[in-house]
Amino acid sequence: MWFDSGGGSVYVGLALCSIIRLRGLRVTGVVAGECSSAAILPFAACEQRFVTPHSTLLFHPMRWQSAEDVRLEEATEWARHFKNLEGDLDKLMSRLFDFPEEKIATWTNPGRFISGQELVDAGLAKLVDMFGGDLWSQMGCQ
Repeated sequence: MWFDSGGGSVYVGLALCSIIRLRGLRVTGVVAGECSSAAILPFAACEQRFVTPHSTLLFHPMRWQSAEDVRLEEATEWARHFKNLEGDLDKLMSRLFDFPEEKIATWTNPGRFISGQELVDAGLAKLVDMFGGDLWSQMGCQ
């Protein structure tokens, strides 16, 4: 699965992540450009993860989004749900990456761009050299 996405709906990210894991798919993820926000979830669910030196991942807290004409009751319920979901996302990423939740939290709050090399240094992905020969063989593909 090739990634070049600034993110989008957290629910889409969760859905892709769930499909990968629940179907037992053995997905190899490659960040060709950007993999930020909600796109990090399916990337974290990949069995193998690859980045380039120029890959970028933005970890940040979930952002509030709602229609302009929202009733107080709906806004109150959304705030409750939002707080629960936001807390669960760092735990989920920690489990998917097999990486300490405390470290994920330092990236997420207040929000931080992580380079491909930083992800490799953290042990969460392998580096592919775009100019160092056959990319397929670097990724262990035949």
